[in-house]
Amino acid sequence: MKNLVVTSILILCAFFAKAQDTQSYTLVVSIGHINNNNGKVLLSLHTADTFMKGPGIQNVDREIVNGKINVSFENIKPGTYAIMALHDENDNKRMDYETNGMPKENYGMSGNEMSYGPPSFEDAKFRVTDKNLDFNIRF
Repeated sequence: MKNLVVTSILILCAFFAKAQDTQSYTLVVSIGHINNNNGKVLLSLHTADTFMKGPGIQNVDREIVNGKINVSFENIKPGTYAIMALHDENDNKRMDYETNGMPKENYGMSGNEMSYGPPSFEDAKFRVTDKNLDFNIRF
């Protein structure tokens, strides 16, 4: 009888652990006040491991309509992330720079922190825990 109770408890624990593993959430990103409708806005969702090191774990691009875009990142597991956005005005799929190293194209992060120098994961990070999230990113 004791073995049956212990086995039942272990099965229930495994079931609830599996249910929590399948939880995923949606991140909705809005960007308004974009300078023009040229090109696209490129967005990428990053972890600390991918931030500023190449493609994110999810990457999307959107056409700009009336100076605005809306994007959803779906099936996001709980964790710590950051979102990077770039207004790729000439649609060449990369950020362009002036000769002095300053960006030619507008960009933004999930933390809306604008600093001189490269963006940091610490300034842009957020946690996905138990609900969908909405972001308004500024350029």
